[in-house]
Amino acid sequence: MKSFMANPSTVERKWYVVDATDKTLGRLAAEVAKVLRGKNKPTFVNADKVVLTGKKLTQKLYFHHTGYLGGSRFMTAKTLLETNPVKMVEKAVRGMIPKNRLGEQIYSKLHVYAGPEHPHAAQKPEVLEINVR
Repeated sequence: MKSFMANPSTVERKWYVVDATDKTLGRLAAEVAKVLRGKNKPTFVNADKVVLTGKKLTQKLYFHHTGYLGGSRFMTAKTLLETNPVKMVEKAVRGMIPKNRLGEQIYSKLHVYAGPEHPHAAQKPEVLEINVR
């Protein structure tokens, strides 16, 4: 019996679209990270791309440090949602994938949009149902 070795000709790439409206942010981010990493496939190949649409408001604090003394910056989810609604979901999914070069490649396959419209209709994405609270 031979071991499976993934190469570009044998990898099947799919596009998925996920509606993030009325879903818990952390649970949704964990499920999307599983799909991005390829854990939903028996071959464990991270070739799928995910398009997230919609938005969710939570009461979380986001932290950023400027690099200077006393440079701690905190932002509530409400403020972050008003200024940049996409960044909240991107930060949640980014925290669930590896922090290395492979993680950067995985993260580049995530596309997040604030509304229900997205410009990826030509790729014919499949609807991915994620059942989280």
